[in-house]
Amino acid sequence: MHLKYISSTRIFSSRFTKIFLLFCACAFIGSSIGKIVSHNTARQTAASAQSSNWGLSFQEEGKRPVGNATIEELAQYNAFFAEDTEEKKIYLTFDAGFENGNTPAILDALKKHQAPAVFFVVGNFISDNPDLIKRIVSEGHIVGNHTMTHPDMSGISSLDAFRKQLNGVEELYESVTGEKMTKFYRPPQGVYSTSNLKMAKDLGYTTFFWSLAYVDWIQNQQPSKDEAFQKLLSRIHPGAIVLLHNTSTTNGQILDELLTKWEYMDYQFHSLKELSET
Repeated sequence: MHLKYISSTRIFSSRFTKIFLLFCACAFIGSSIGKIVSHNTARQTAASAQSSNWGLSFQEEGKRPVGNATIEELAQYNAFFAEDTEEKKIYLTFDAGFENGNTPAILDALKKHQAPAVFFVVGNFISDNPDLIKRIVSEGHIVGNHTMTHPDMSGISSLDAFRKQLNGVEELYESVTGEKMTKFYRPPQGVYSTSNLKMAKDLGYTTFFWSLAYVDWIQNQQPSKDEAFQKLLSRIHPGAIVLLHNTSTTNGQILDELLTKWEYMDYQFHSLKELSET
């Protein structure tokens, strides 16, 4: 009996030792895997917060270009760069950083063609041009938010700082019109991060990039009429969100003719409100 007891004790001790060592090994492996997963998650989080410049690749005339992100990827942030459609729709938008005399001609052309548009404005545009803001609204257009001071918004990491850039424009707009601002947002210079897109969504905004634009913002290097038509006619496509600048002398001069040419191509002009409500 005594020998059996000793033998059993040794067997039990041996088994316990093996189980203990196995437990330690599992704990070590689990800890290592946890660190790897945590490290990878941190890398993914950092990557998602990195800034990007909105860009397009035009691959076929008359077709929607390829953007930095797909329509589906942007949708999770309530953001758009075009509509996924075969209908010949155009959504007109203008970025308005300041006024140099071209906006009245642009509004005249839009009125003639009954074409709705969104004017994405910065803070000083509202404070310096209250009568233009009132005209834009009275003629059925939307004033969107292009931030208070046109900074690189991807460098803003706190929701409070992000909100301040948008709230300042909202307050100016309401002081001029007596109305609440439509919550449409366009990142200055098209610079953004996914964390910014989420902030905008959390604040109730719809973000709009674009699927057609051209170099029209350099004041002393304005494109010729032919150069503008070459870009804007060959690259138009169904569901396009078009970005033009109100400060472009060329745009002020050609917009009536441009809209006429698009109409001859069987395109119709639609409001971004339709797209945001889909």
